[in-house]
Parts: sequence; C-alpha cells; structure tokens
Amino acid sequence: MTQLSTATARIYLQGDIDDLPVKASSAIFEGSAVGFVSGYHRQLAAGDEFAGFAMQDVASQAADGDAKVKVRKSGRVVVTVTSVAVTDVGKALFASDGNAFTLTQGSSAHVGRVTGVYGTNLAIVAFNANRAGLGGQIAELTDSSGGSASDTLAAISGTYVQAEIRNSIASLAAKITAIQRQLG
Repeated sequence: MTQLSTATARIYLQGDIDDLPVKASSAIFEGSAVGFVSGYHRQLAAGDEFAGFAMQDVASQAADGDAKVKVRKSGRVVVTVTSVAVTDVGKALFASDGNAFTLTQGSSAHVGRVTGVYGTNLAIVAFNANRAGLGGQIAELTDSSGGSASDTLAAISGTYVQAEIRNSIASLAAKITAIQRQLG
C-alpha cells in the first residue's frame, strides 16, 4: 500500500455500539447477553463467545443475516448474580445464557469483571466484547494432584519424592488458573 495523496472518505463505526447479523430462528430481546456462533448472533448460549448486550428486540427471521441486532460491546452494566458480595469485586463474570450470570466458568462465556455491588444479588460488571474471549473460553484446570499450591516451585530432588512433584503440579495449576482469570 502507498500513502494517501488525496482525501479519502471512510466509513466509521461507533466503537462500542455495533449492528450484528442475527442467526436464523433466533429472537433476541433487549438486555440479553448476545452470543456469537457460526458467524451469526443470538441470545447467548453456553459455549458461545460473548458479543455484547442487545439494545433492542429482534424478531426471529427465516434465514441467517436477515436481521441485525444493535449491541453495546463495552461499558458497565448491572446484572443479577446470586449471592454476589463485595468480596467478589475483581472476579471474572460468566454467562451460560442471555440472562444467567455466574462467577463460575464451566462452559459459560466470559462477559467481564465485577466492579461493584449495586444491591442484593446485583453486580456492577465492566464488560468488553472485544476482550471477552481472552481467557474466557478455556475451561479452568481442575487440580487433582493432591499437592499443596504455593507461589514457589520447590526443587524436585533426585529421588523424585511424590509430595514434591504433587506440590509443583498444584502450584503450576493454581498459577495457570490465576493467569487465565486475570486475562478474562
């Protein structure tokens, strides 16, 4: 490519608001978390990538892409999270459907981070669909090593003591999970 030599009109999008193509047979309702799957969007379902929050209702259509849904891709939102507490501030938030939010990942899509508590069972969540997939779609490690995690990997002796190996594996699993949560 070469540098411009004349003025060129560009098409600019609004940044945090976007119109996204809707998957066939998928009604979307205002306020729903929106998921991305197979090139199209729908009310979020477990396994989808988080695409934002619907800003309008969209009726079900016959074919993929026959409608577009306006979504907010980043910002802060108040959602219902059972038993959310101030001690949960900073934790990653996930969604298993368009209106089911949890602090437990499982097969749920990463939405954002809890930034505050708005009231009983109400979390303030900072979300960014452009970053949501980072750390949010990979299941967390389950540590079945039987070891005790620490911030230091202990030296493993030449006799390969079982406890040393278990503790090292537990420490690695804990750090990988911590990094994954920070990215998410």
